[in-house]
Amino acid sequence: MFLQKLRLYNFKNHQEVTLNFEDKINCFLGKNGIGKTNLLDAIYYLSFTKSAINPYDLQNIHHGQSGFLIKGTFAIDNKQKEVMCSFQQGEKKIVREDDQEPVKFSEHVGKYPVVLIAPQDIELIWDGSELRRRFFDSLISQLDRHYLDYLIVYNHQLKQRNSLLRSFSESGKVDADLLDSYDLKIVESGTYLHKIRKGFLMEFIPKFKQHYDFLVRESEEKANIQYRSDLEETSFSALLKKNLQRDLILQRTTTGIHRDDFLFVLNEQELKRAGSQGQQKSFLIGLKLTEFQILAEQKQVKPILLLDDIFDKLDDLRIQQLMKLVSQGTFGQLFITDARQGRSKQILSEARIGAHLFVLENSTFNQEWLKI
Repeated sequence: MFLQKLRLYNFKNHQEVTLNFEDKINCFLGKNGIGKTNLLDAIYYLSFTKSAINPYDLQNIHHGQSGFLIKGTFAIDNKQKEVMCSFQQGEKKIVREDDQEPVKFSEHVGKYPVVLIAPQDIELIWDGSELRRRFFDSLISQLDRHYLDYLIVYNHQLKQRNSLLRSFSESGKVDADLLDSYDLKIVESGTYLHKIRKGFLMEFIPKFKQHYDFLVRESEEKANIQYRSDLEETSFSALLKKNLQRDLILQRTTTGIHRDDFLFVLNEQELKRAGSQGQQKSFLIGLKLTEFQILAEQKQVKPILLLDDIFDKLDDLRIQQLMKLVSQGTFGQLFITDARQGRSKQILSEARIGAHLFVLENSTFNQEWLKI
């Protein structure tokens, strides 16, 4: 699978753009702030029906316009598929394939797999557990549609239960039978999600360790991921009953899989406290390479890999190891952004990798071909 053509209309800082791509390496080069990352985000949008950077579609509209449209033409098994995502103020977002009836977002996610490695990935380490849950939920959802369905149901049921708890607090009365009916629903979906997350990590962690060892050339560093969940030692139903009084006081559900965390560990210490910048970068890239591998293995197609400003965030060793994977044909289609044209050309040339270069200057695209 690869993206043949991308068309943008009023998406972020791009008013109208049409670009045709090579099936291997494509580079967006130009000064910071010119819109390179927005091009990657448009490709991401075609896969996930949302931006990787800004979840609020109103803020993704070009200034002064009322909506945006993204079109992508994909080549899959010698066939072309066109995906269109559009949004207008005051209306619902629409996703179509080949001009057919709009598709459900949950049914679309995973059809056109994309893996993004970007500077904001550092938030996975530094921010709270919600981002780490979102990373794994997003990956599992691309592989298991039932998981995504249960996740949507769980989040809806969680909101309903919290609303019920607030109404109990306001009235001063607790309807135990009504609460039990809510608990039965959320227990079913929560227990399923916990089981799938736990099983998925058993597959993910060994592959992740291999990628991390490759990036650091099998040093003495020992990277790991620990899954922490309220449901590890007690059933969800028992936890809800045990924490009911606290839930009523705080007016929210204080236990459940919405509190799960995936702890990133290096040499048996928490990565964000004990890891250097280089170790943290290696950990993040290891996560994304594992994501790529699992998607490629289970979907039997190589995802599109988006590398945003990657050369500016890595030292020479890690760049060399990453380029080794590229030259070995590990990946399919790649999109790379870089603010320094000379650096990208030098790195690719030294690795003997050809590329299609798009140089952005004043909203125009000058195209070059780096041949080997």
